[in-house]
Amino acid sequence: MAVRFLGGGTGDEGSPRLYEDGEDLIVQGYIVDHPGILAQLKIPAGETVVRVPKGLMKYLPEDIGGETDA
Repeated sequence: MAVRFLGGGTGDEGSPRLYEDGEDLIVQGYIVDHPGILAQLKIPAGETVVRVPKGLMKYLPEDIGGETDA
């Protein structure tokens, strides 16, 4: 399956961006390298985290945007 671009706040390959790959979302964002933040998150080996503005979530399609309280 091809990766589908959902949206982003900048043009021409900038960050942040949001993509869909089948059942997964791929997030392009800013590297979190602050030791204090990383220590709180306890990231396992082989994984990383990126910082993404909340405004990027407007690009989530309704069918994958999660449950809402009605």
